[in-house]
Amino acid sequence: MLADFFLLMAVFCTVSFSAPVKPIPESMEVDRNKALLGQKLFFDPLLSKDGTVSCATCHDLQKGGDDGLQYSIGVGGKKGNINAPTVYNAVFNFRQFWDGRAEDLKEQVFGPIENPVEMDQTMKQTVDKLKKNPMYLSEFAKIYDNGITEENVADAIAEYEKTLITPNAPFDRYLRGEEDAIGQDAKEGYALFKSKGCIVCHNGTNVGGNFYNKFGIFKDANSSSLGRYNITKREEDKYVFKVPSLRNVALTSPYMHDGRTNSLREAVEIMSEHQLGRYITEEEIKKIVAFLESLTGQIPESVKKKHP
Repeated sequence: MLADFFLLMAVFCTVSFSAPVKPIPESMEVDRNKALLGQKLFFDPLLSKDGTVSCATCHDLQKGGDDGLQYSIGVGGKKGNINAPTVYNAVFNFRQFWDGRAEDLKEQVFGPIENPVEMDQTMKQTVDKLKKNPMYLSEFAKIYDNGITEENVADAIAEYEKTLITPNAPFDRYLRGEEDAIGQDAKEGYALFKSKGCIVCHNGTNVGGNFYNKFGIFKDANSSSLGRYNITKREEDKYVFKVPSLRNVALTSPYMHDGRTNSLREAVEIMSEHQLGRYITEEEIKKIVAFLESLTGQIPESVKKKHP
């Protein structure tokens, strides 16, 4: 416990002397043709065993980029055991999934498709299905010399997901010099966010998503999931998770890896108690929530239009 505390303080000192939060860039460099193909795949339930679940099922782009459920529902009504994170701004995360088992967006694609409680279909089966579809045969042939392969399916979807960024949040505009882009409560909330220590874990472009931390540093969080331990089998990785991004957090309830609360106010209180080990007043929570609400950005133009 004490070692965790000193580690946090070391990170805090590093963050304090640099720009702790950076605006999301207004655009990403992508291969447009790959992204358009990836968009079609993202919305296509053909990627699931029974043709009922697509990537967009658990990642509703018209909302917060997640499904608003504690645990997602996969093929055959099967229920998962971890809260689906938002796909928005996932490109800025240093790893993918709560336990960080995928290094990047491309590797992440394989997970949901092959998970028996999500899409329940091997990538080989996915490729075989796509090869029976004339449209996909033609589209892949135009872009990839070797046509439809597991690698190319993942590559196209990942390229589309790179476009799913939400720039120009009020707080981003404030960082760029628009003093009136956020209200006084949000400004004071950001100051509290830093002084209370929230900024230690939630910093950078994604206001999180850039390292791992234990859930329950100062108080046992009663997590049923073991987090990174399931991947590494190291005792010190029990209850360690990738720190989530706080971008669009006002739209992505329920919160934490186990979706234990739908209330952003309560989420702030839980984190202060379990991660920071300090008391926080209702007025302070209110102001921090105002700051968090200012992190809601603009959804991409491609999402505003009807998907293919």
